Amino acid sequence: MLKTILIGGFFSLNTLLHAETPPPAPCGVVPKNSQVDWQRMEFYTFIHFGLNTWTGQEWGYGDGDPKLFNPPDFDADKIVELYKKGGFKGIIFAAKHHDGFCLWPTKTTPFNITKSPWKNGKGDVVKEWAKACKKHGLKFGVYLSPWDRNHAEYGREGYLKTFYAQVEELLTQYGPIFEIWFDGANEKTGYYGGAKESRPIPPNYYRFDDLIKKIH
Repeated sequence: MLKTILIGGFFSLNTLLHAETPPPAPCGVVPKNSQVDWQRMEFYTFIHFGLNTWTGQEWGYGDGDPKLFNPPDFDADKIVELYKKGGFKGIIFAAKHHDGFCLWPTKTTPFNITKSPWKNGKGDVVKEWAKACKKHGLKFGVYLSPWDRNHAEYGREGYLKTFYAQVEELLTQYGPIFEIWFDGANEKTGYYGGAKESRPIPPNYYRFDDLIKKIH
């Protein structure tokens, strides 16, 4: 009986001591909550699906024919379902690559999905992905190329208004966006509304500091 009491008392005391011991204080640089959330994503995918799918180009020049985009069997729901089964936690879709072709019915440029025969010009690829992700519980994000080889004002002040407006459309029309993705690709040359020339850009042309504030 005494042995049982002593063992029971030991475990009770041990539990009490551990319960009152605070966790160690953070040391050095610690991650933000957003960084922890990003790490916990673990596994997600990046999808390119646009005019280049038909032309076979990695980087379109900006003079592609929107009529080429006509995927009669495209089913975002089935594709996202497969990603879900594969353990993916989200997708990032390239809503506009360097060729400038917008895969949603943007008001910022005529070079967009409404000029495609797909769904008689009434389609919206970004919306299809967003709906499928919501249905299957995956997070949805977008890629938007800063470089636009189609836009006549690229490299000048006028293009920035278009670019910022495209960001706003994508972040306000498709539900929660967990990540927006840019890159710095720029080989200067492009169609640029028929100019077919090189358009070098000045330092800090995109004003990313201002753009990040706008995004948040």
